[in-house]
Amino acid sequence: LLPMLARPRIDPPRTRSFAMAMPLRVHSMDSPRLPPTSVRRIQQDQLKVSTFGWRFTPLARKAVGGEADVQTADEEQTFRGLRSPTPLPQNESAGVRVRPTAENHLLQDRLLYLLQPPLDAIFDRGQLEVPFEPFPYQLEGIAFLMPRSSALLADEMGLGKTAQTILALRLLLHQGVIAKSLLICPKPLVPNWARELKMWAPDVPFEVIAGDSEARRRMWRVSNCPLKLINYETLTRDAEVLADVEFDVVVLDEAQRIKNAGSRTAEVVTSIRRSRSWALTGTPIENHPDDLANLFAFVDPGRVPPGTPSRLLADLTGDAILRRTKDIVQSDMPPKMIVDVELDLTAAQRAAYDLAEDEGVIHLNELGDTLSVQHVFQLVMRLKQICNFDPRTGESAKMERLVADMEEVASSGRKAIVFSQWVEPLTVLADALKDYGPLQFHGRIPQAERMPILDRFKADPDAHVILMTYGTGSVGLNLQFTNYVFLFDRWWNPAIEDQAINRAHRIGQKNPVTVKRFMSADTIEGRIAKVLDEKRQIFNDILNAADKPSAIGLSEDEIFGLFDIKSKPKR
Repeated sequence: LLPMLARPRIDPPRTRSFAMAMPLRVHSMDSPRLPPTSVRRIQQDQLKVSTFGWRFTPLARKAVGGEADVQTADEEQTFRGLRSPTPLPQNESAGVRVRPTAENHLLQDRLLYLLQPPLDAIFDRGQLEVPFEPFPYQLEGIAFLMPRSSALLADEMGLGKTAQTILALRLLLHQGVIAKSLLICPKPLVPNWARELKMWAPDVPFEVIAGDSEARRRMWRVSNCPLKLINYETLTRDAEVLADVEFDVVVLDEAQRIKNAGSRTAEVVTSIRRSRSWALTGTPIENHPDDLANLFAFVDPGRVPPGTPSRLLADLTGDAILRRTKDIVQSDMPPKMIVDVELDLTAAQRAAYDLAEDEGVIHLNELGDTLSVQHVFQLVMRLKQICNFDPRTGESAKMERLVADMEEVASSGRKAIVFSQWVEPLTVLADALKDYGPLQFHGRIPQAERMPILDRFKADPDAHVILMTYGTGSVGLNLQFTNYVFLFDRWWNPAIEDQAINRAHRIGQKNPVTVKRFMSADTIEGRIAKVLDEKRQIFNDILNAADKPSAIGLSEDEIFGLFDIKSKPKR
C-alpha cells in the first residue's frame, strides 16, 4: 500500500491547506480493486482561519529572603503589576466582567470566567432576583471576589460589603463552583446578616449555628446546608469539631477581630480548613500596620512573612485587596458634612477642669521612676469626663448645645444619632432630651431588646434621637434613614469614629448627612484631636504605598506629650 501513496504537497503555513498530487486508491490484498467511481479526490480549498489571542499575566515569583526573584524587565513589571492584572481587550460597553487573576493559572479556570456574561447583564435581564440593581462599583466588588481564593474587601463603611459578598457567594453557588460556605461575624450582627441573606439571596438556604453543644455538633457534621452562619464567640467553643470540617469558602465579617495574632479567636479562625478565604472590614488597619499583616494570616497564609516592613505591605498584598471610599463613589452617595464644634466650658466645668489638670500633673511628676502610661491615661480619662459634665453641678456646655441642635432636628422631622465613649453620659442625655423621644442602645441593653429598639427608632416618627456607645453602635448597623450624627465626646481612634459616622452615611442614604464633633476648647480633647488628625490618612498611606506612619492611635510618647511631665517615665 505504501508505494501507492503520493507525497503530499504542503502549501505555505499561511493557508494551512493540503492537496494530494494524485487520486488515492485504497484496496486490500484480499479484495478486488474498487471501481473507478469509488475514487475520492480531495479538493484544494483555501481554508481561511482568523485567530485572536492575548497574553496571560504570568505568575509572580515567590519572594525569597524578602525580595522578589525577578530576572527580566517584563517579569519585574508583572510582579509590580499584580494590583491590576492585564485585562482582556474588550469594548467599554461590554459591562463588568469577572476576570481571571494571577492565581488562576489553569486554562480551565480562566475560561470559566472569560466565557461568562457581564454581571450587569445578569441583573439587567432579571436572571437573579434582587431588591434593587447593584451600583456599578458594587458589581466591580463582586467581580473582584468571585475569581479569588484570597480576598480582602476593605471598602469604607456604608458601601455595601454585605450585599457584594452575598451576591458573589450566590453566583458561585449557582455555578457549582462552591457547595459549602461558612460566614463568621460578631454576635450582634447575626440578625443583620440573616436579614440581608433573605433580601439578596432568597434562593440560598442558610442556617445559624446556635443552641447547645450537641445540637451544634450535629449541625456541623450532619447538615448539608450550603451556607452556615456563626458568631466569633460560638466559633471558638466549637474549635474541636471544626477540625473535621472543610469549607469551599470562609468569610470573615468585621475581620479586624483577628488583628491580634495571639488571640484565641485568631488561632481558631486561621485553623479552619478552607479553599477560599475572604475577609470584610472597613478598617483593615485600626492601630498599627501589623493589623493588616495579621489579617493576611487568614486571607493568604505565608504571603506576608513575619516582621515584614510596612513599606512592603502594599506590594505584597495589593492584588488581594479592594478598597473604595465614598469619595470615589460620590455620584452614588449624598454628601457628608463634618463640622467641628468647639465649645467653651461652663464656669463650673472650667474651674473643675483646671484644678484636676494642675493637681494631676503634680501627681504625675511626683511619681518619678514609677510613672507609667497607665497613670497618664487615668488623668486623661478624668479630664475628658469633666469636659462632658461638671462632677459637682452637672453643668455641661456640650449638653446645652446638643439640646438646642436637637430642637432643630426634630422640627424638621429628622432623626439623629448621639455617640459617647461611656454609658453614664447617655443616661443623663436621655433625661435632657426627653421631649424628642430618646432611645438608648449600649452594652447594658439586653441582646434580645436591641433589634426592637432599632425597629422602633426607624418606625416611630416621635423617636428623633438614639443614644449609642461607640463599642455597641459603631459597627454593623444600618441607620441610613438618619441625617444627623453627634459625637458627644471623641474616641481615641479616628477609625472608630469613622465607623460610627458611617452608620448613617451609607448606601441607601438619600439626603446629606451632617456630622457634628463636639470638642471643649483649651482642653485635653483639643490636644488629642490634633495628634489623631495628623494620623487619619494611614489607611490611604498603606494602600497607596506611600510613606507609612508607624501607628494610627496615640503612641506612648504621644500620650506622655499631652502634659508637661518632667519625670522620667517607666517603660
